[in-house]
Amino acid sequence: MTSEEKSNEWDSLWQEYSKSLEKWKTVFEQIQNATNDMQTKFNEVWEKATKESSVDTMKLFGENWQKSLSDAGMKSLKEFSDAWQKSLNEANASTFKQFVENWQKTLNSSGMEHMKAYGEMMKKFADTWNNMWPKIM
Repeated sequence: MTSEEKSNEWDSLWQEYSKSLEKWKTVFEQIQNATNDMQTKFNEVWEKATKESSVDTMKLFGENWQKSLSDAGMKSLKEFSDAWQKSLNEANASTFKQFVENWQKTLNSSGMEHMKAYGEMMKKFADTWNNMWPKIM
């Protein structure tokens, strides 16, 4: 293989990788934007529910929510269930609001931050590759 063929092969591989990275970044941003929008709407609904509903209604809602999660096979959300139960025991608008804030923070830090870190790691890989491979040829 000639030096020019190797260079073209690297160029082609680099372009394919760059396109894949850009697709990933676009999807990540869409997921992040959709998640933020969903959480904003959820928070609006939650705020309205805690202001306009009785404690008994909120307890019933919580029981039904937990049951639906269990029925869907989401028993792995033990922390969610425990935190919800704690807020039910204290049963006031402040604890319900705190529950939601803690729950969303936990979800964001566990999934989205790992995804973001992965994207950053892959971006640094791309930057390093782009800076180094032409120099080796």
